[in-house]
Amino acid sequence: MKFIFFLSLPLYVLDQCTKQLVLRLISPYEARTVVPDFFSLVNVTNTGAAFGSFRGNNTFFIVVSIVALLVVTVLLVRRRQPDMWRDLSLALLLAGILGNLTDRLLYGHVIDFLLFNLHIRYADPWPAFNVADSCISIAVVLFIIHSFRKQKSAA
Repeated sequence: MKFIFFLSLPLYVLDQCTKQLVLRLISPYEARTVVPDFFSLVNVTNTGAAFGSFRGNNTFFIVVSIVALLVVTVLLVRRRQPDMWRDLSLALLLAGILGNLTDRLLYGHVIDFLLFNLHIRYADPWPAFNVADSCISIAVVLFIIHSFRKQKSAA
C-alpha cells in the first residue's frame, strides 16, 4: 500500500504544480514552442473527456471521477496479495483521477498544456493533455498488459 502512495502522491503533486505553472506563465490559447514543429506548451481548458469529447459536461465528469475514485480505493483496500502490474496501474490511475478531479472542482474544467504535433493525418496536432491524462493512459495500457499476462499464466 505504501508503494501506491509513494507513486501516486508525487505524480499528483507534479500534475498540480505543472498546471499552476501553466496558469501563471502561459495565457489561454497561447503557445510556447519547445521543439519547433513538434512540441509546445499551451493553456487549454477542457470541460469534457479525452480529446475534448463531450464538452460542457463537467458535473457529469465530477460524478464519474468520484465513482472511479471509490472503485480504485475499494480495489486497493481489498487487495489480497501484492501484484506489481495491478498495483502500478492502480497507483497511476489514482494519481490521474485525483489530478483531473481537483481541476474540475477548483476551476470547473481540466487544464491541458502538453501539445504534440505528430504529423499524422487526423491527429495534427494531437489534442492537448496533461500529466494526469498521461497517468490514466499508461494505467489503462498496464491493465491491458496485465490482463493478457494473467490469461496466459492461467492457460
